[in-house]
Amino acid sequence: MTDIQTPPAPAQIQIGLGAQYIKDFSFENPYAPRIFADLQAPPQLGVTVDVMTRGLSEGAYESVLKLKVDAKAGDKVVFIAELAYAGVFGLPAHLPEEQIALFLLVEAPRLLFPFARAIIANAVREAGFPAVTLQPIDFMSLYAAQRAGVGAMTAAGAA
Repeated sequence: MTDIQTPPAPAQIQIGLGAQYIKDFSFENPYAPRIFADLQAPPQLGVTVDVMTRGLSEGAYESVLKLKVDAKAGDKVVFIAELAYAGVFGLPAHLPEEQIALFLLVEAPRLLFPFARAIIANAVREAGFPAVTLQPIDFMSLYAAQRAGVGAMTAAGAA
């Protein structure tokens, strides 16, 4: 009889989320209330995405997801929403820098995005405009493009 050994399970990495919060938020509706009468069709939306990180202390990092949604009707600005939504993450000190960067620039914003999307959607609705639902963002592709030197992270896709 032979013993069949199973391979060891990969090591589990413990990640902690200490807090998540609005770091900065701005909503501009420069042509209100006239824009409501002038708006004949849904505005064209532009979405810009950026992620910033910084170390806070040993094993603690802040990841900030910055979203800018601007809506235009022709050459007129309908609204501009800018949000910096952040989280404090605890990561094991033994992780290589590359894995820490990958987590903070890809996984952390992926975890923060649903909350940031809800804040933007609520603000747009409360400002009197039709609902805006940002589509999910592929942070890994944005990270890869940024590393390849493509430049600023811009995401299309709002419904």
